[in-house]
Parts: sequence; C-alpha cells; structure tokens
Amino acid sequence: MSAAVVLTAALLALSALLAACGGSGTYVVPTPTAAATIDPGRATTTLQELQSVLRRGDTVAARRFGSDPAAADLLAAVAGNVPRIGLDHLALTYLTENGGGTFQGAWGATVQVSWRVKGFDNGIAQRDLAFSFADGGRTISRIGGGSDATPLWLSGPVIVRRSSDVLVIATAPAKEADALLTEAETGLARDRQVLGGRRSVVIEAPATVAGMQRALGVQPPTYDDIAAVTAPVDGNRLPGAPVHVFVNPVVYRRMGHVAAQVVMTHESVHAVTNAPLSTSAPLWLVEGFADYVALGDVNLPLSRTAAGISKEVRRRGAPKQLPTDTDFGSGDRNLGPTYEAAWQVCVTIADHAGQPALVRLYRDVLGGTPLATALPRDTGLTVASLTAAWRSRLTAVAAVAR
Repeated sequence: MSAAVVLTAALLALSALLAACGGSGTYVVPTPTAAATIDPGRATTTLQELQSVLRRGDTVAARRFGSDPAAADLLAAVAGNVPRIGLDHLALTYLTENGGGTFQGAWGATVQVSWRVKGFDNGIAQRDLAFSFADGGRTISRIGGGSDATPLWLSGPVIVRRSSDVLVIATAPAKEADALLTEAETGLARDRQVLGGRRSVVIEAPATVAGMQRALGVQPPTYDDIAAVTAPVDGNRLPGAPVHVFVNPVVYRRMGHVAAQVVMTHESVHAVTNAPLSTSAPLWLVEGFADYVALGDVNLPLSRTAAGISKEVRRRGAPKQLPTDTDFGSGDRNLGPTYEAAWQVCVTIADHAGQPALVRLYRDVLGGTPLATALPRDTGLTVASLTAAWRSRLTAVAAVAR
C-alpha cells in the first residue's frame, strides 16, 4: 500500500470519528462513569438495618434500601414475603466483595442469607448469594438474578397457600398454587397410610424452569424436563437441612391430573422422610419406595405403570442385578424403566415380608444401616434372594403388561 493510500485511509477514519463525535471537528474525551466506592463496613451496616426491616415485614422501610425503583420494588416484595411465608431466623451477613470489580456505581459482594420456615423446617437454611451494592454500600441494586442462586422468596412477590400440614410458595399463577395445595394434601394423606405419624411439607413452585434452577442453585439444562424434584433448600446435605419439593408447573401440569398426583405423592415421600439427605441408601430403595407409596392406591393397569420395564424384559430378559445408582442418571433414556424396576423391587419385598417390613427397611437404611445388614434383619431376604424373586416377578409382569 502506498503512502498516499495510507494517508487517505487515515483521513477517512479520522473523518468518521469526528462525525461520530458530532461533526464539530473537536474530539471530546468521554466522561468516565464514576467508580463505585467499595465499603464493606457500610454494606455490613446496611444489611443489619435491612435485616431488621425484613424481620418485621416493613415494606415501606424496605423500599428505602433500593438503589432504583426496580430494586425498591424487589425489596418491598421480599419484606412482604417474610411474614406471609412465616420465615424466622432470618439473617444477612456480609462475607466479601466478589472480585468482579465495579460497574455503574455498584459493586458485587457475597452475602450469606439464613432463614427457616417456621412450623415446617426443623433446620436453618443458609445460602451464599450474590448482592450488588450502590451509593457507597448504602443501597442494594440487585439480589441474585440471572444464573445466580436466588431463593424463591428473594426473587419477587410470592403467592402463599397453606393448610395445617402443607405450605405452597409460588410465583406460578394462583390457580396453580391452589391445585398444588390440594395435591400435596392428598399426597400426605397417602404417606400417612404407609408411614404413619403426622407429616408436613413445603412446596415451592416457580413460574418457569429457569426460576426453578435459580431456586436450586443449578445451571441449565438441569431439570429442564423434570416435573418436580425434592432437594435441600440450600444444597446442604447435612443432617437437619430443610428439604422442600420444587415443582416446575410447566412440565408438571402437562402430565395430567393423575400423573401429577403420583409425582406429588412420590416427592412428598422424599420430603417427609428427608431422603435427599441420605448419602448411603441405594437409589433403588429411595425411588422405589416413593413409587410404592405413590402408586399403591392408583387404579392403573400394569400395562401403563410398568410398561417400560415390561418392554425391556420381553426384549432382553429380566435384569441380572438390582438397579444401580448409575442407572438413575438423569440423561439416561431408560430412566422410566429404571424407576419402574425399582418400584417392583419394593413391591417384591412387601409381597414377601409385608409392608411394615418394607417400611422398617426403608427407615433403617435411610438412617445409615447398611443394606446388607438391614435387609435380612428386616425382611428375611438377602440381596441374592431378593434379586431372584424380583427377576421372577418382572418376568411375570412382562407377560401380562402388554
């Protein structure tokens, strides 16, 4: 390229730059956005003050902590949620700035939020959440959001439905919250028939799968196609951690009433027995027992409830071993047959030793007793004899479930 061409190109670029600056011929240096003042001490004081406001459910005072109208609306909604849900042990603790720098006068920090649903949760939930502070730490511009973990009660106004044993917290439509309350009560009634005692459950129903993922602190595509999941509220599997049922109403309601009720009863079994906190119970027992309870009073033929595993048995013969935990991977296309197979293991145990023996086994293994110890003690079966009886049962089921 010649010097003249280079000069011409440079002049054209300069002309375009001047035109972009208003065509005055004078280049004006843009005014930089003022950097945020990072003041952890002030932010800590702000959180302590906001904590007091939230505890007393003061929506008017909560607004004053918002850096803009949208943030003010969010904080007012959160303050209203606290008494509506019945949260106690609420605490906000500043941990550290998150290292993301400053942006438009705000900076990010990690805040530990603690809470408990009074009358339903035994333990206290704790999550480290992303907050954004503005005005030198005097106001808050954001809580969670995006792909960050955001408990449902901190995401905006919620609908609450309750009975003596069920609490529904929803951003889904009110009609959905009403239906969930009824289905959860029905599920608990069935749970009591099998497990005995008084049981209670909290149902959380975000309006979207993205809201469900944020409430659980997981990334897409986790649970994209899952109707409901029972999990520790804060992802903590330590003993005593609160466990709730999280529903994706979009998927849940597509299944129809009967299937939705089966799912709700199944998940409520997990919740009332704190099954997600177990670190040693085999999934065939955890999932199979939940289906045993949920399907026990459902008037459906085996051609529907055991269709998948029956097809597999007719094609390949009965499995040689009980379902493994790996078989329950969410990406496994044989997940349906795996659940059905696990259910039939529990049906086999109940047929051989009786329902009370199955319940004892379930409780003992969830409590930490090794399966190899609990199974013969509670049911008179060994893993080998159970496997043989189960395989025979699957073969018989496959013959009739056509």
